Amino acid sequence: VQLQASGGGLVQAGGSLRLSCAASGRTFSSYFMGWFRQAPGKEREFVAAISQSGGSTFYADSVKGRFTISRDNAENTVYLQMNSLKPEDTAVYYCAADPTYGRSWAGYDYWGQGTLVTVSS
Repeated sequence: VQLQASGGGLVQAGGSLRLSCAASGRTFSSYFMGWFRQAPGKEREFVAAISQSGGSTFYADSVKGRFTISRDNAENTVYLQMNSLKPEDTAVYYCAADPTYGRSWAGYDYWGQGTLVTVSS
């Protein structure tokens, strides 16, 4: 599966952004989808994940209550709605796909190219 992330940009603290990740291929609905982020000088970290049906979602503690992951299997797209953004959310955000759930970036087989989110204070 090929992934294309979009929606990043510059936003003030407290603002919102919605990231999208469009997938190619007919097997999108068979993959767990995840969002990860990597800030300058830091390791890539788990942000959120969603099960194949969308019935189960998982979040990092740092974004719980502020970010919402969702998917539209008919449109082969996964979203990350980010509200109440903080400067520490600044990072390149990546979407990823894998047949099984995990919080380690190493466990995901397919990656999008990343989209930059910058939150100004």
